[in-house]
Amino acid sequence: MGIQRSCRLVRLGLLAVMVGCSTPNPNVRVRRLPNGLLQVTGPLAGPFKSTAELAGNACELITRQPGASSGEYGIEYCALVYYSSAEDAFYLSHLSDIQGESKGANKSCSVPSSLDDPQHLDAIILGRSHSHPHNRRFSRQDLGEERRWFPSRIADSRTGKVFRRELLLFYREKAGECRAYKYDYADRVVTALRDGAWVPIGAVVNDLGAIQYYDGQDWTP
Repeated sequence: MGIQRSCRLVRLGLLAVMVGCSTPNPNVRVRRLPNGLLQVTGPLAGPFKSTAELAGNACELITRQPGASSGEYGIEYCALVYYSSAEDAFYLSHLSDIQGESKGANKSCSVPSSLDDPQHLDAIILGRSHSHPHNRRFSRQDLGEERRWFPSRIADSRTGKVFRRELLLFYREKAGECRAYKYDYADRVVTALRDGAWVPIGAVVNDLGAIQYYDGQDWTP
């Protein structure tokens, strides 16, 4: 599976010459199902012991994809985060580069809702993840009530563990540092990955996605 890139045909007289044919990105494996929803394969990365370990690795991987860190002219990539109770491990799916509606500097990636991973039939989808090519902040649409994931908690029937549904964001600074952030759909807290650990920086305070920052906290340390 994957997105097939079409090649442009340029006709010179009666001769057709194929030009501009790009090699498909092996990290992008997404398809549209008959019901219209998007499905990605997996895993692209893992196993990881925690979402913090996953986020650190995923940030480096996703923000180095073509166009992922190209500012306002870039594109978003998105993927699913999931958990295997049999392995007690977290995984990142392959990527989708199918773009949603965008206006001006706003970017969007249509997040897949389905996973195809024959190696982990017990997979529980825990999170959505995406990169920003031009800023390190969640958008208000990301944090707004209309996009909130319900149920915001999910239980593993095998172990009884209860997980919170999350949204991850990845951004690479111009200086090269990769930043990862997490939004917890259950308690509506935003955290930043710093020195390998999640640090709370604020909470969403209304249905429109406005953030109230904790004392001394911001998007950068």
